[in-house]
Order: sequence, then structure tokens, then C-alpha cells
Amino acid sequence: MDLTLHVWRQPSRDAEGKFVTYPARGISPDASFLEMLDVVNEELIGRGEQPIHFEHDCREGICGSCGMMINGIAHGPKKATATCQLHVRNFHEGDEVWIEPWRARAFPVIKDLMVDRSPLDKIIQAGGFISVNTGSAPEANMIAVPKPVSERSMDAAACIECGACVAQCPNGAAMLFTAAKVGHLGLLPQGQPERFDRVLSMTAVMDEYFGSCTMFKECEAVCPKGISVDFIARMNGDYLLSKLKNRKKAANE
Repeated sequence: MDLTLHVWRQPSRDAEGKFVTYPARGISPDASFLEMLDVVNEELIGRGEQPIHFEHDCREGICGSCGMMINGIAHGPKKATATCQLHVRNFHEGDEVWIEPWRARAFPVIKDLMVDRSPLDKIIQAGGFISVNTGSAPEANMIAVPKPVSERSMDAAACIECGACVAQCPNGAAMLFTAAKVGHLGLLPQGQPERFDRVLSMTAVMDEYFGSCTMFKECEAVCPKGISVDFIARMNGDYLLSKLKNRKKAANE
């Protein structure tokens, strides 16, 4: 297949960027989107030009590092699919494809298609873990977790921290990401002791870096793991409960 790629090139964070057009010729329909970029980069390197910089690691839809905007859609046209798992056969012969980095204030461009997603890490650092000391590890089967609860928790744990939800949201909100991380732990018995402190600390950091959620549901539409906005509703409920608990505690002091 032959495609025409319009790729965002930006040499550094503070430099001005622009779209540069490259032909992608003779690409196998079975090649992944990143493999197509590899082919283009080999041609650029052969001509002594700078290759297109983009992030990748596992190329199996697990690590979340490969994200980019493809024709204005985070991760491209195929639903519930990360960029690395998108194949050239999802396009048509002769198509023009516009490739950009994540477009969000919280994700400044590092170079070309690479962005700084460290604000997502800061949300995790604020409470996306279990720190209660329980002594030696108990036998896993000693804590009964109902199957519907464990499955729901795993639905949230599927989040790969790619940032597609932020990039696609008109407000640049990180609510779906934060809600998935809060919901994953908050559903399990091990996460209950810190459940309400967790939601307060993580949402406080989220509000510092990201925009507000107005429930456009664009995040759900582009999430490569199909995480539902129902987790946002659950997190909002926990947030209100935590505020009420703190108010009641303050009144009794």
C-alpha cells in the first residue's frame, strides 16, 4: 500500500513545530502503524535526515507508550486498539494520514511525536498504591473477594497510562485515568483502609495539572482498553463521601 503521511516535526520543547509530508510506499497491509514509521525512518536515515521520533516499548498494546493522534483521533480509527496494534490495513490505498503528538497542556512536546506524560505519574505517586503495613504477606486465598468485584477491579486495572483520554478530551481532563486507578484499588478489600484518603490526594494532584471533566465521554471512546466512564461516577461518589467524612470529623473535634 502507498500512503501519504503528514507528520508533526518539532525538534525540541521550546522550538516551533510544523507538519512535514513523507511518502510511505510499498507498505504491507499487515504491517503495524509503528512498523510503517520504522520503514519511513529507515529511508530518512539512509538520506542522512533526522528520523521521526516517537515512543514505543512493548508493541503489544500493554505499556501505553506508543500513543499519538492519527487523523485527529487518539490511537487512530480502530476502537479499543493502541497505536502499536493498529495495522496499515485499517487505511485505504492512497490515504493521507495526519500524525500528531498528544495535544494537551499537561503533555508538553519533547520531540516530534514524543510528549512528557509525567503528570500522570504524579497522580499515582499521590496515592495510587496500598501502603498499609500488614506484616508478612497472608495467604492470598484467605481474603475472599467476590468474582464480580475482582472482575470489576480488573476492568479498571487494565488502564495502561497511555494518556489517550487526556489527549482526546476537549478540556484536557484526566478523570478517566484517575478514576480507573482509584477504582482498581478502591474495589478490593486491601484498598479499603486508604480508600477515602486516596481519592482526595489523587484528585488534588489531578486538578493541579489537568482540566475539568464535563462528561463529553470522548475519553471512553478512545481508550484502548475500553474503560467505562462509570468509574468516573464511582470516583465522584467516593470523593463526596470523603468530604462528608472529613467534615464530620472536623465537627467532632
